[in-house]
Amino acid sequence: MKIIVIGASGTLGKAVSTELSPRHEIVAVGRKSGGFQADMRELKSLKSVFQKIGKVDAIVCTAGSVHFGPWAEMTPEKFDIGLRDKLMGQVNAALAGQEFLNDGGSFTLTSGILSEDPIQYGAAASLVNGALESFVRAAAIELPRALRINVVSPTVIEESLAWQVIPRLKEANAQGIVEYPLNKVVY
Repeated sequence: MKIIVIGASGTLGKAVSTELSPRHEIVAVGRKSGGFQADMRELKSLKSVFQKIGKVDAIVCTAGSVHFGPWAEMTPEKFDIGLRDKLMGQVNAALAGQEFLNDGGSFTLTSGILSEDPIQYGAAASLVNGALESFVRAAAIELPRALRINVVSPTVIEESLAWQVIPRLKEANAQGIVEYPLNKVVY
């Protein structure tokens, strides 16, 4: 199979590519790295790259940024980071990619555990992950040509947390004010 991995140079993308590459042809797409570059926030950027790549059997998206921070410091602009990047970026990948998937091909998008099990400082990530999961359920019943769409939900990884959040979580946990057990956060 020929598989596009968007975000192939990130932590999850590397793991996915490593697992799939012995059995499949991987086409790495990233914002600034990989065999092809595209900004998934821009539909035209994705369409242009997909046209260069041609028909594929699957598109896997492991990319997307969200803001982590205390609720008291959240603003619409901070929520918008995840809404434009992780949410709409993956929606754009599905919209742009559908004409480049072979019949019966599949999309695999990436949400995260925070839609089900939120943590302190993760309100924006919980919002985006829940929206992605709802989008996939709705899109799955309408996709043409036996196309399939799925969403996977990994745990929280260090790279997804802003560099300043992990020390805050560790400190809050040590003081007994975090109700979320840090052994669920990989750092």
